[in-house]
Amino acid sequence: MHPLIEKLRLEPHPEGGYYRQIYRSTTEVKSPKHGLARPAVTHIYFLLLKGQVSRFHRVLHDEIWNHYSGAPLTLYQLHQQQLHEKRIGGEDNDMAAIVPGGHFQAAETTGDYSLVGCSVAPGFDFADFSFIDEPSLRQWIELAHPHLNKFL
Repeated sequence: MHPLIEKLRLEPHPEGGYYRQIYRSTTEVKSPKHGLARPAVTHIYFLLLKGQVSRFHRVLHDEIWNHYSGAPLTLYQLHQQQLHEKRIGGEDNDMAAIVPGGHFQAAETTGDYSLVGCSVAPGFDFADFSFIDEPSLRQWIELAHPHLNKFL
């Protein structure tokens, strides 16, 4: 077991890797996406180890990724059949990335591990989270980007 899992009290995440929510605002706001109450902002630690991936998923609200330690993280974004790849962390890359709400995202470490933080506003709720379930989008990834099949 990686020492950060115990040190940061991380648990397995459904998308892959390990996480722990470290902040959930007590202030509630109304989501502009569906009108339901959500915390103003939430923040988690998220750890990916070598060989682990964060599967393609989407969150309804904007998410900000910040690199804390370890190898750079490769973050993939998919929206309307447009695929973008960005690395965060390390000397030659930005330290943060933005994923607009509703865009699919996936990630993997480029080394032994990557520790990042993810903030969502309005705050994260598993009711606002989904994996790719559209057969046509899955098929497009499988055919057009077969190297990304491990993220499905």
